[in-house]
Amino acid sequence: MSVTADAVREVCTDAVFERGQAYFTENRIREIHRVDDTVTAVVMGSHQYDVRVNLAADGFDPWCTCPYDGPGACKHAVAVLLRCVDEFPPDEGDRLDAALDAADPDDLRAFLRDALATDAGLRGRFFARFDESSTRSVDELRAAIDRRFEEANPEYYVVFEPIDFSEWFDLSTEYREQGRDAAAAAVYRALVESLDDNMERVDGVYDHFSQAFTRALDGYVESAAAADGEADGATDAVAFLEERMESGTPYLGDQFERAAAELREELAEGTNG
Repeated sequence: MSVTADAVREVCTDAVFERGQAYFTENRIREIHRVDDTVTAVVMGSHQYDVRVNLAADGFDPWCTCPYDGPGACKHAVAVLLRCVDEFPPDEGDRLDAALDAADPDDLRAFLRDALATDAGLRGRFFARFDESSTRSVDELRAAIDRRFEEANPEYYVVFEPIDFSEWFDLSTEYREQGRDAAAAAVYRALVESLDDNMERVDGVYDHFSQAFTRALDGYVESAAAADGEADGATDAVAFLEERMESGTPYLGDQFERAAAELREELAEGTNG
């Protein structure tokens, strides 16, 4: 996707674009780095917020730690994108490649092992890429996601701030890239279940959680349909969606119904094909 001001306008509201433009001109971007097409930055608002955008992705795939719950990208992501319109940050990809090539293999292994030992999300993606025998059950994944809701506001039942689900979306993407669609479906299902069951706790950030739910539900349909040769699993996936239509959060019922219909259609086309 071409990084132009017009392209940035398409991924946010007019009001957010104006606020992002102001943040950019006020030099609120404290740090900015680029490796290939991925840009990461720190933007100063009422707090410091971490921002990530993908310059090659449709819609730039913006992500930010701020509590924005409106449509499209937030003002912090817009400021970063406008910085890229003005001037691309230097690409650190070649420097990273050179450092990797020059690193002692034993030192590199020790460094990577230490990083994996302390970062559960990175460890999960590592296993997804390099250990084909590793799988995580829906229940195990679901428990980890539920903990994020508990930790978001430990003193109260209600959740007022967005929760970062990127660890699980990144893991599902890793599985899909490895052709492990059933494993990806398990991650998406855990997200769908947890978001559905915890939605009543959300107050004031509905758009954030609704967007995460829709993304997880769409990913579940795509992964379940792509898991070739697993007819029983596909049948279970449809049954799960139909059951949630009745027992899940009432205002999400239409989305479950849509997803079940799409999955049945995908499976029928696969059978006829």
